[in-house]
Amino acid sequence: MDVSTKLRRIAELAKENSQMGFTTLAHHIDMDFLREAYRRTRKDGAPGVDRVTAKEYAKRLDENLEVLLNAFKSGRYRAPPVRRVHIPKGDGRTRPLGIPAFEDKVLQRAVVMVLEAIYEQDFSDCSYGFRPKRSAHDALAAMREPLMKMGGGWVIDADIKGYFDNIDHGKLREILDRRVRDGVIRRAIDKWLKAGVMEDGSVSYSNLGTPQGGVISPLLANIYLHEVLDTWFETEVKPRLRGEAFLVRYADDFLVGCTHKSDAERVFDVLPKRFAKYSLTIHPEKSKLVCFTRPNPRESGKGRDGDGNAPGTFDLLGFTHYWARSQRGYWVIKRKTMAKRLKRALVALNQWCRKNLHAPLSEQWKTLCQKLHGHYWYYGITGNSVAVSRFLWFATRIWKRSLDRRSQRGYLPWAKFKRLLRRFPLPTARCPRSTIPKSSEA
Repeated sequence: MDVSTKLRRIAELAKENSQMGFTTLAHHIDMDFLREAYRRTRKDGAPGVDRVTAKEYAKRLDENLEVLLNAFKSGRYRAPPVRRVHIPKGDGRTRPLGIPAFEDKVLQRAVVMVLEAIYEQDFSDCSYGFRPKRSAHDALAAMREPLMKMGGGWVIDADIKGYFDNIDHGKLREILDRRVRDGVIRRAIDKWLKAGVMEDGSVSYSNLGTPQGGVISPLLANIYLHEVLDTWFETEVKPRLRGEAFLVRYADDFLVGCTHKSDAERVFDVLPKRFAKYSLTIHPEKSKLVCFTRPNPRESGKGRDGDGNAPGTFDLLGFTHYWARSQRGYWVIKRKTMAKRLKRALVALNQWCRKNLHAPLSEQWKTLCQKLHGHYWYYGITGNSVAVSRFLWFATRIWKRSLDRRSQRGYLPWAKFKRLLRRFPLPTARCPRSTIPKSSEA
């Protein structure tokens, strides 16, 4: 039986029996399964604490996978600690990044493939982060459509404080018990949770959080929030509200929309209590209740909530959302790149140009094109052409300023730079993505 057939059978069983706890799953993971897990594992990442790269691991691939499989099945597998490094952020601070051992990634990928087949049958439609065939752009579309139909409303823009570092292991095990009771797989998950983090030669342990940088971390995080938020909102919150309401979640970023202010206030008040039951904290300063009612057609920009509140804005997944007139004169929800994200991207680009000041022009140009295409791919959505064009405008000047430093006179004339751009043209700013259903475009 091939890997896809095994996964399909697990998924069918999970779909047919929504309350079933799977007691035998590890037998599906064999050499073919591990080879497929290896194929799906990224090979370009930095090595973990064992310093073994993907290239070195592949030299004796079958032998390594066989040893790994035997250790996994017998319980002799030992999860190595995650190597922690700090990478700079655009605001001058640093962000901790976990780097697991490559072999660890392969085994985690195999376990994720099995668990995903089960939990994809359980997860709600409102969840979009780290799921097959779902993206941040899908989440943006799913958020905009109900808000447009509701004519706007009240939006809860919430922030979970240090989510991935504060998942309670005990609560997570209780949630996993309902669906996954296979001893071999659960033992492996426990080892990953307890593996610890190595930094500056010392290892620290915690009873909170998912494996930093681990392949399995996003799935465990989704399983946890599915219980904490998604199911609770659908079964307990929505039936008690006066008007319409919806939830959209991408990993730990989520937004709740309500037609009535009173409903939004009730949900906003109860959210911290709900999350506290699972050792999580709603950030009091970064979370807010936003009046996002559609402006009155006769009074440009004024709200219609009854209290005279003008519509505000909110941020989600790198975009600022706001009301504006369409080309046809209708009030529609538009999105633009968050000012903070735009600044961060430009700071990172400037740092890269400084670091690669003396690299050959052809190499600089090739990488700059890749960076610009990457920015267009994510931020190039309908209605965001101005912000995307601004990014290209600033990026062009950052590159010129970098080349100024290479010039013997300390300044590269614009006429010469324009000739250079004809040899090495930067990709034109474009918005290749639409997150607006054709039926709702105005």
